[in-house]
Amino acid sequence: MTFDFVSSLGVVYKVKNTKTGEILALKKIRLEGDEEGVPSTTIREISLLLELQHPNIVKLLDVVHNNGKLCLVFEFLDQDLKKHMDSCEGLLDPKLVKSYMYQILKGLLFCHLQGVFHRDLKPQNLLIDKEGVIKICDFGLARSFSIPLRTYTHEIVTLWYRAPEILLGAKHYSTPVDMWSVGTIFAELIMNHPLFPADSEIDLLFKIFKCFGTPTNENFPGLTSLPNYSSIFPQFSPVGIKKTMEPILGEKNKIDPEALDLLTKMLIYDPSERISAKQAMKHPYFDEIREQMEN
Repeated sequence: MTFDFVSSLGVVYKVKNTKTGEILALKKIRLEGDEEGVPSTTIREISLLLELQHPNIVKLLDVVHNNGKLCLVFEFLDQDLKKHMDSCEGLLDPKLVKSYMYQILKGLLFCHLQGVFHRDLKPQNLLIDKEGVIKICDFGLARSFSIPLRTYTHEIVTLWYRAPEILLGAKHYSTPVDMWSVGTIFAELIMNHPLFPADSEIDLLFKIFKCFGTPTNENFPGLTSLPNYSSIFPQFSPVGIKKTMEPILGEKNKIDPEALDLLTKMLIYDPSERISAKQAMKHPYFDEIREQMEN
């Protein structure tokens, strides 16, 4: 497979297959000087993507090794969700938000059913084509999980979308970390503005605490045993997700009650109580489009 380079998208290049004329995405990974060979994150990403064949997960088409470089060849999609939101003036169409959310959950459910959690869901890792199909990409931080859960690093997930158990240093976690990330993305889609923009982990924690109240062992079992917990955390009373979002939305824009209910179920302190991708897809918020999306 040979390519003509069309443009650079950071570490990913837009290329054209010289034989077929097909536009593709090429992710280049340098290997020179790396005594350990191919990075473990790349091996993990390749192996997982070969397993995860789904309409809402980006498709890995080929792996090319040449001149000390490893190239992952993906299907090409026009832009990511972050760029799409940045290009929109005002709020996104509520029906489009609903469509995007259903597709994200559908792709994520497939991952979770295959025993994989993504660990880095954010708008930049959700690609969109011209037809409005959205696909999860960048599985470099994804991991397979099993029961009982193993110990994992807490250095995952781009800061703004990081679940509170990760911020507090939990070493054992599972698919609910993805559902928290999806909840923050959902809120961002509704507002066209990040829910918890923060410049540090402690800043993010306090923004979450201001919204939902400082957690306790009652609503967050095991809280006080987490490595980053402190008994001197400020004690915030809960404002609630609705009042947190309203100043950004403005008085004229009301949150759909069903959307608010689903969002609330995604953003729960106790991971065991957080709604799953499967449960979320059955939520009444999607009743209007579920049959259409499944077909």
